[in-house]
Amino acid sequence: MSLTLIAAMDKNGLIGKDNQLPWHLPADLKFFKQQTLGKKILMGRKTCESLPFPLPKRENIVLSRNTAFIKEGFTVINALDDSLLKEEIMVIGGSTIYKLLMPQANAMILTRIDHEFEGDTYFPEIDWQQWLNVRTTYLPISEENKDYNIAFEFYQRIN
Repeated sequence: MSLTLIAAMDKNGLIGKDNQLPWHLPADLKFFKQQTLGKKILMGRKTCESLPFPLPKRENIVLSRNTAFIKEGFTVINALDDSLLKEEIMVIGGSTIYKLLMPQANAMILTRIDHEFEGDTYFPEIDWQQWLNVRTTYLPISEENKDYNIAFEFYQRIN
């Protein structure tokens, strides 16, 4: 099983505001696409509702307690099935799903934005003793990244 949490956050761990991203960073969106393309992506209902359509060239799966929830182009499940976990799954949010699946995750990919934003949703607390940073790529302010310094951090769970 490969369960990877992927998220972008500000200096304070903020990931959302009013069920949206509090920023628009094309460089991070490009990075997110590169990391998730061709893979299964798993999200909660609120994250699904924030999307205007399924993300292309990815299997869009929604984990929801609401058994009546449906949205065209999304596969809705009410529990994680072992057969689903046989392939790599990228968990894309939100906060409740990250917290629920953190104990089962074996990798994290975090975009750290060097700025403080206003918002209402945060990434759950991380027990850093369980994680090893295996790679960090820095993207300073540039033509490609006009607004903030960004770091793309890759973590593996320590067994």
